[in-house]
Amino acid sequence: MNQLSCTKNEAIAHLRHEILAMQGIKRIAGDDAIDTGLGPIENAFPGRCFPIGAVHEFTSQSFEHVASTNGFIAGIIGRLMEKGGACLWVSNRRTLFPPALKLFGIDPERIIFANPTKIKETLWTIEEALKCNALGAVVGELSELSFTDSRRLQLAVEKSHVTGFIHRVNARSENTVACVSRWQIRPLASNLDGILPGVGLPRWHVRLNKVRNGLPGSWDMEWTGERFQHITEPVFTRRSILKRKVV
Repeated sequence: MNQLSCTKNEAIAHLRHEILAMQGIKRIAGDDAIDTGLGPIENAFPGRCFPIGAVHEFTSQSFEHVASTNGFIAGIIGRLMEKGGACLWVSNRRTLFPPALKLFGIDPERIIFANPTKIKETLWTIEEALKCNALGAVVGELSELSFTDSRRLQLAVEKSHVTGFIHRVNARSENTVACVSRWQIRPLASNLDGILPGVGLPRWHVRLNKVRNGLPGSWDMEWTGERFQHITEPVFTRRSILKRKVV
């Protein structure tokens, strides 16, 4: 009876693995997984492991949200590039400050920047980059992304196993796409030690709005200078801080 139960469990595990692979999640826990340092966020994904070799979607609606999201993405790709390789960053905005990438453990010279001016050129560049298995990651900043275009990107990474990050800025609508996850990153007030003014470590309110075969949720995170850290103490947003000062 135990042998039959074991065989049944193995068959179910194998079937689950095959279904995830068909849906674009090629590598899960136990399959050469990479520790992204996301801590409790990883529990939201299938196999409790951040899906690599897949495409992830991020959405932003304001300049400060764009900056926070790019910082959060940089923290992830810094881990993906630890074993070598380069990253292609595609954008027509040119708002990223390359030296700041060192804060997230990335040497700026390992980032290849491409700045196409037209939407079709941007999509083509992202798709072709995702087909190149010599890259550790690809980041693409654009506004609109159709389901058909997103499906082409997903098909590209299924062959190359490159991890893609699509950052949609000021999109007209959050339409359905083929990406395995959808994120919203918002800035939080830094924790300043001592009485001197300054800029503290980056903090984010992370919302995982959609994850295929996973559990969406929200977390408050901080970059410690080397990795992500889950914030467990109360976090005050800028609005709440200003309200307290007025009172």
